[in-house]
Amino acid sequence: MTQSALDQLLGRARGPMGPAIELDFGVEDGPLVELGRVISRTNGFFLFNGGVQVFRVGEEGLGPDMLSWNTDEVWKDTYAGLADDLFCFGQDLFGNQFAVVGGAEVVRFDPETADVTSLGTSLEDWAAWLLEDPDVNGVNSFAHAFQKENGALGPGERLIPLQLFVMGGAYEFDNLTVKDSAVAMRIRGPIAQKVHTAPDGATIHLGTD
Repeated sequence: MTQSALDQLLGRARGPMGPAIELDFGVEDGPLVELGRVISRTNGFFLFNGGVQVFRVGEEGLGPDMLSWNTDEVWKDTYAGLADDLFCFGQDLFGNQFAVVGGAEVVRFDPETADVTSLGTSLEDWAAWLLEDPDVNGVNSFAHAFQKENGALGPGERLIPLQLFVMGGAYEFDNLTVKDSAVAMRIRGPIAQKVHTAPDGATIHLGTD
């Protein structure tokens, strides 16, 4: 019998990052049901050499707690409402968030622009998208190469560009620095506010007002 994409993904998982837990979001269907089952099976994990992180749930463990991560005070307040509709369950190496919107859609949220890209209507769709091209969608090879040269990232750390990608920054090691995951999001929140509403070709002033 052919494994589902989500089962294939979980077969590659490095975890759990927290104690065993039974997670139920109290809904009947949709991606949150799948997410509850995933976390109940493996409470937080990494994929693709750390290129993708799925958050754990609970007070104990390594890396961000999923429920705390989705509160305003951790990082969302810096986006002034642009991230309010997201329930983020994971992120990639650069802090692109994987999230459920409206209990019905799985998306990727760009922390520099606050742009949202639909990945499907289920975690199965998300898993299939990652497996379609792990090096591009899961940052697999880049994560391996960066950590081989610079050392392993901690479970609460991600990479942030010194010159933002949206401002022409390169996906090169010397343009990247390791930051606490929440700090990296908070740095980019005010910038995303400006970029998200700016017309194409506009000049963005990043200094304080």
